[in-house]
Amino acid sequence: MTSNSPFRVALIQMACAPSVSENLDHAADLVRSAARDGARLICLPELFRAQYFCQREDHALFALAEPIPGPSTARLAAIVREEKITLVASLFERRAPGLYHNTVAVQDHASNAPDQIVGTYRKMHIPDDPLFYEKFYFTPGDLGFRSIDTSAGPIGALICWDQWYPEAARITALSGAETLFYPTAIGWHPSEKAEFGAAQYDAWQTIQRAHAIANGVFVCSVNRVGHEHGDVVLSNPDGSRSEIPGPGDHTSASGLEFWGGSFIADPFGRILAQASHDKEEILTATLDPSLVELTRQHWPFLRDRRIDAYTPITRRFVD
Repeated sequence: MTSNSPFRVALIQMACAPSVSENLDHAADLVRSAARDGARLICLPELFRAQYFCQREDHALFALAEPIPGPSTARLAAIVREEKITLVASLFERRAPGLYHNTVAVQDHASNAPDQIVGTYRKMHIPDDPLFYEKFYFTPGDLGFRSIDTSAGPIGALICWDQWYPEAARITALSGAETLFYPTAIGWHPSEKAEFGAAQYDAWQTIQRAHAIANGVFVCSVNRVGHEHGDVVLSNPDGSRSEIPGPGDHTSASGLEFWGGSFIADPFGRILAQASHDKEEILTATLDPSLVELTRQHWPFLRDRRIDAYTPITRRFVD
């Protein structure tokens, strides 16, 4: 199923409206546009179906969750089949009553599985910070770090907060992934942007470029853009709409300003493409799988690992 030929990848850096149905329609249009521009492997940002709702703890927002396979994967599967692509999509998964995950579904046109799903990944690291109250909604993942075989080659899909952990990138690469995708929803607190904004973005990009270098893999990180207060509008079965307003006074000083800046790095950490901080963009680059082999030959970090000496990494803290 895999291919060793160069392929075009696209990251969908999008802004999210309050309406869930509008976001799904918009994402579908952007994916189709990327495919018709030649992209074979496409990634959407984290939880793209809604504004970032984890800015508060609200039980009403569990209504956003859906099963996988489910309505969103069915909608996207039609595009995957028609355009003959591979798609990485982050969704709010309802696994069972009271059990929810932040989950990536990887869909491939060559698959005969339901909704073209060839693999899933559940977010392992769950943050709990001001306006990022994810522990209220998401159960930590239990699928582990894994490589998923696709028609564009073996990939790994990690999610947002996972991107700060070298262990996650390393294990995913060791399992065979040659390209790591990080669907993301990360932004500035408006009151902090002037003082810390540039440094925060630089740290975010730097650590992911380091994952590329340390593991000899491509890294593709896609973020959303826009100033959001977490407003959500749901479409009900009877045709009515339910509005769930976000917290705060909805001024420019409240909410989150998502910093965009999506980027694609090669196995040596070089930036192949980078998006703006404030506009929707379809970011593309051509990835050559042979560069993974070449980079690892010249920088043999995987060869020289001292696996006999790493037992302490499994402890919370080494006293």
